[in-house]
Amino acid sequence: MEKTVIDSQEKPGGGRIPNQRELEKELSEYLTKKYGNRVKVISPFVVPKKDEASTDGRSGGKEDGAALRFDMMPEELESYLDSFVVKQDQVKAVLATKICTHFNRIKFKQQRDSNSPGGRNKNSGVGMIKNNVLMIGPTGVGKTYIVKLIAHKLGVPFVKGDATKFSETGYVGGDVEDLIRDLLYEANEDLTLAENGIVYIDEIDKIASSRNIIGHDISRTGVQRALLKPMEETDVDLKVPHDPISQIQAIEHYRRTGKREKRVVNTRNILFIMSGAFGDLAEIIKKRLQSQGIGFEADVRPAEIPWEILKEVKAQDLIEFGFESEFVGRLPVVVVFDELTKDDLQEILRNPNNPIVISKRMDFRAYGIDIKFEDEALVRIAEMAAEEKTGARGLVSAMEKVLIPFEKRLPSTQISQFLVTREVVEEPEAQLDALLQNPDDPERTQRFERGRENELARIKEYLTERADDFKRKSGFDIHDRRMDLIADLYLTNITDIDTAVEKFSNMYDQVRLEEASLVEKLDVNVTFDESAVDEIIDQAIKTGQEPGPLMFQLAKRLEYGLRLVKDRSGMDNFTINADAVINMEDFINNLIKEIYRRDSMDLELPQPEGSTQQA
Repeated sequence: MEKTVIDSQEKPGGGRIPNQRELEKELSEYLTKKYGNRVKVISPFVVPKKDEASTDGRSGGKEDGAALRFDMMPEELESYLDSFVVKQDQVKAVLATKICTHFNRIKFKQQRDSNSPGGRNKNSGVGMIKNNVLMIGPTGVGKTYIVKLIAHKLGVPFVKGDATKFSETGYVGGDVEDLIRDLLYEANEDLTLAENGIVYIDEIDKIASSRNIIGHDISRTGVQRALLKPMEETDVDLKVPHDPISQIQAIEHYRRTGKREKRVVNTRNILFIMSGAFGDLAEIIKKRLQSQGIGFEADVRPAEIPWEILKEVKAQDLIEFGFESEFVGRLPVVVVFDELTKDDLQEILRNPNNPIVISKRMDFRAYGIDIKFEDEALVRIAEMAAEEKTGARGLVSAMEKVLIPFEKRLPSTQISQFLVTREVVEEPEAQLDALLQNPDDPERTQRFERGRENELARIKEYLTERADDFKRKSGFDIHDRRMDLIADLYLTNITDIDTAVEKFSNMYDQVRLEEASLVEKLDVNVTFDESAVDEIIDQAIKTGQEPGPLMFQLAKRLEYGLRLVKDRSGMDNFTINADAVINMEDFINNLIKEIYRRDSMDLELPQPEGSTQQA
């Protein structure tokens, strides 16, 4: 969405600038008053091309060669991350800011070069610092997860590599450049898109040279040096001896054209994000801090909180840890993740967007089983995960340990509802036996319904908290009725809340687009109010139909009755509400009764002086 559409602040002398949907509503009301329903405002309707992913920030593709289309602001990306990632407030703020700046700067430079009379200046980017990121944090705090979320939201290709795999042959640079080539595959062979991607390398602390040996650790420092050029700017050749496909493609090109083709990926705009646990780094930082203090000013922070100490990290600490100074210099943005506590793990499980619970719902739904979780069960799972001290990864292993017996046995039964209680978490085998012996236990059924109600309450609470954000993105209010519909989409499609809101927005646009086309398809003019639109979307969710065709079918069924009313009364414009969608027959009957009532009232009106009344 363009920034001008989102912006709704006060402007001097002009009042509040309305958003897109408000503008359309005002225009529609004006045109309706002037021309009736013969003229309507239709929003632009974008249909994605086949085999192309969403393009929040993607470039145009290999055919059009367009500049990077990116209009996201840091606060917008941070808000998106807030809905998925628990804690890590500083990390989310820094990453959202620097990554948005990276892509907006690319767009600005491309626009500037395209508008420049002399074309692109090849030396214009010399000396520019790229916002490559180093992420430091313990295992299971969401380092990989947050990078995947960002790449998905921006719509840019993303590849992940493990730094430890570069140790064997990495010092010659082969494996490092393979990551760049993988970007082209992730971008569906779109070279422009690949050159604006994200490369993520995990366990980067493993390629720090060892401080326990004399001289250089050749294999590890070699990997660092192999990364230097790609992290700044270099051309990576797509044809390499160890890739038979690229060699065959080169031979085929030479056979057809008689010319050698040189295809390269330039890394100028590729963002590199590195991450690692850096366990021993805390001691280096602590030693530096203590050496800087004298007497009462000496730093006496306890070593039991290493992740707090890591937030004091500086470039000299990373160099002492075992990184080359040139390597550290190419990672100007450093963020340190917070360690997750038991309370944080509980909050993760209660978040409707958390992938752990969503994955389990999908696992059981694959067998036609609807699974719900009581709050006490989530609390106990979080306690089990906290004991493992592996962060959010412990949640996955704890969840699997509890649910595998049920996931194995229940698909072979007729059980279609399964409630995970604290008793299930603490005694899975005993509770499985009890469930199999008495699957229709009324107490268990009541608890399942309470679990459903609690789940809906959590979803509504989440939607209420972010209602303003969703309204800004979608352009319409998220009231109670729509919260129910979004919750239905969330539970039916087994997805995250943000995707459910997007789905609702798309369905809303389909209905309004079909409504605009009815002017040419029907003999009467009909307008559907907001309650009718919500009811049509509700029926579409329940029946699995598309809302556009469903609306057309509804309008065609109403057309005959509305035409009768039109012929009788001369009315030409009809507003359809939710009652008409639910019970069309009563709606038409009430309209006809209203017409007869008006006719009757007209007959009973007193005659003007001098006139005669017919018997």
